[in-house]
Amino acid sequence: MNNKGQALVEYLLIIAVISIVVVSIVKLLGGYLQDSMTKSSCNILDKVYVEGVNPGEGKCIDK
Repeated sequence: MNNKGQALVEYLLIIAVISIVVVSIVKLLGGYLQDSMTKSSCNILDKVYVEGVNPGEGKCIDK
């Protein structure tokens, strides 16, 4: 029997599940990741980081 097509479908399903998990994690933690990048850029630019109300809404202001 020809199992090549079945193996391809199984690999595609595995890739799809992994993609969904990765997208979900990034969506869940995206604001926190954005805040950490903003904090780093504030330090580099010699500015002050101000937290936002929600994750991902932080910004840099002049000293």
